[in-house]
Amino acid sequence: MFAVYGIEGPLFRGSLEDLRRVEAVRAVARTRALPSSRRSRGAAEFTEILDEVHHGAITAAHHSPGHNPLAAYVETGHPHLPRHPLTLVRDIMSRNVITVALDSEVQQAWRLLASEGVGQAPVVTASGALVGLLSRADLLHPEQLPSPEASALVWRTLLTQPVAELMWTPIPSVAEETDIRQLASVLLDNGLPGLPVADEEGVVTGFVSRSDILRAVVTDPPLDLWG
Repeated sequence: MFAVYGIEGPLFRGSLEDLRRVEAVRAVARTRALPSSRRSRGAAEFTEILDEVHHGAITAAHHSPGHNPLAAYVETGHPHLPRHPLTLVRDIMSRNVITVALDSEVQQAWRLLASEGVGQAPVVTASGALVGLLSRADLLHPEQLPSPEASALVWRTLLTQPVAELMWTPIPSVAEETDIRQLASVLLDNGLPGLPVADEEGVVTGFVSRSDILRAVVTDPPLDLWG
């Protein structure tokens, strides 16, 4: 089961087949694609420029309790444990979620993602409702960035704008009971790095990325991905 959330709230809930017909998601996916002929700035360069004009503090990260079951499996170091099939999103999702507050500025969001070592994070309202997805790639999009020679004032204007202006919205979310193969299809269809996992109220309960899927395949000892 999938849902779509935007600034206005929930926009869709239904199957993979129905999601593919939601034009709002398809339109956003088209506009977010990076032009192949242009290269985005490096993360180190962006951070250096941010440091030069930095004048704000990082927003608090929202952490939900839990752990990654795959990481726990690997950390046990018990090769005699039986392999078990991984078929659902809940089997591979990360429950330790970093989220970006909707009222955050770009510089605050960048520092949060960089300090936590994550490439993307769901954007949520004060009540925890999902409204979008922000990635470091979004912040480095060549269409968004001034030239390196631009004045500090120009860069400060960029860095102090709200994340709502750069985030991916509306954004699909996935339910914990969804088949992993359906999740993979959505990621491929829309060029997304991952999807927020949300409950029926739109509250983020986890995140599942392409890396989570790959980790499930290569975990040693290997896991039976689909039984």
